[in-house]
Amino acid sequence: MKYIEKLHYITHDIPHLTHVEQAQNACEAGAKWIQYRCLSKADEDLLLDINAIAEICDDWGTTLIVTDHIHLNGKADIQGFHMEDINADFIALRKFVGNDITLGGSANTVENLIRQAKEGADYVGYGPYAITETKPNNYPLISLEDYKMAVKEIAILNLTLPILAVGGIKIYDVEALMQAGIYGIAVSGAINFADVFEEAYQDFYDAIKAIGS
Repeated sequence: MKYIEKLHYITHDIPHLTHVEQAQNACEAGAKWIQYRCLSKADEDLLLDINAIAEICDDWGTTLIVTDHIHLNGKADIQGFHMEDINADFIALRKFVGNDITLGGSANTVENLIRQAKEGADYVGYGPYAITETKPNNYPLISLEDYKMAVKEIAILNLTLPILAVGGIKIYDVEALMQAGIYGIAVSGAINFADVFEEAYQDFYDAIKAIGS
């Protein structure tokens, strides 16, 4: 099984910080996993961002995952891709990128999780847990009981799948989510819009480590 960090920091289009600045701040705060999520730029501008972030990540020993844009595989120092389409075909995706690239998925039902696990996804973000303006969607919210059930179903089927909670998660949600048995947490807004970016990141890291180590 590939190494999957328990705290995934996700960049977004926000007015006060560029994606590169977000990545720099995250790495300085100790991030070991950055998911670059930008769906608003053309390939040329995406690669400018990605190459700059890849250099930062290389300096700090941080894994760089790119949301979607899998056609950019091999064009920059990208360690993996996170596919937001819950119906993504991971068998076909794996054939395209090979075995060394990390492939993450998004899911909103246990059925999504099971299919992606069987198709070889390396991890799945399961959500949304709460309402979020960072990534608007119409999917129903996932409750703590839903997370517990998902973890149990994956175990019953003897499947290996790190499940991360995602979507509107605040620092006070972490303890209950980790106690539900999930693998980790993906966060963006609660860190990006905090008064002190580095402190917010460290708070999430410490809360996850306290229960999930």
